[in-house]
Parts: sequence; structure tokens; C-alpha cells
Amino acid sequence: MLKIHRHRNVPTVEAANLKKALEDRGVQVYEELHDGFKTVDLALPRAKINIEVDGIQHLTNPQQILADLGRGYYSHKNGYDTMHIQNELIRSHLEEIADALATASKTRQQKIEVYMK
Repeated sequence: MLKIHRHRNVPTVEAANLKKALEDRGVQVYEELHDGFKTVDLALPRAKINIEVDGIQHLTNPQQILADLGRGYYSHKNGYDTMHIQNELIRSHLEEIADALATASKTRQQKIEVYMK
């Protein structure tokens, strides 16, 4: 079982905006959580989805790319899948992204609940 510990990191503006937009759509969201290995920007625990809100270095820095791959592996091993969303996309498409994520997380949550019965 994955234990999640709260950290005191401050979320980016984009992560905070996405969190609020998801909560406005009825999704339970935790921000800046440490899962025992790394800090996750946003976690949707009922749907087992982690969201990383990324700057450009996540696409242009080879060391960052390798670190992200390792972080994703660790999350997947614990039953969570990780989405990476670029800051620029949140700034320009917040509402569409939040709508799609809310729908996907609710669908996934229902499937997990059925599977757990």
C-alpha cells in the first residue's frame, strides 16, 4: 500500500490553477505530496493518477527526461499512472484539460471501485 506524506512545497501557479479547476469539477486533488520516493505535483488518489505540471526543461534537458522516466516507473510500480502536462498548455487550455481530466478520473475511479469489490 502506498503511503502519501504531505510536504510543504509551494505549487506552481499552473499546478494551483489546475487543482482548483479539478476541484471545481468535483475531483479530490492533493498537491505537493511525497509518495516515499518523490514529490508529486498533483495526485488524484481515487483514480490512481499523478499529474506532473512541467516546464520546458522536462522536454529539453536529457538528465531531466531520464529522471522523469525513473519517477514514472516508481509510481507505476505502486499502481499509479503519471501524466505530464506542460505549463504552457495549462495556461492556454485550462478549462478543456480540466474537463477531460475530471471525466477521465471519474471513469477510472469507477472502474477501480468495481475491480476492488
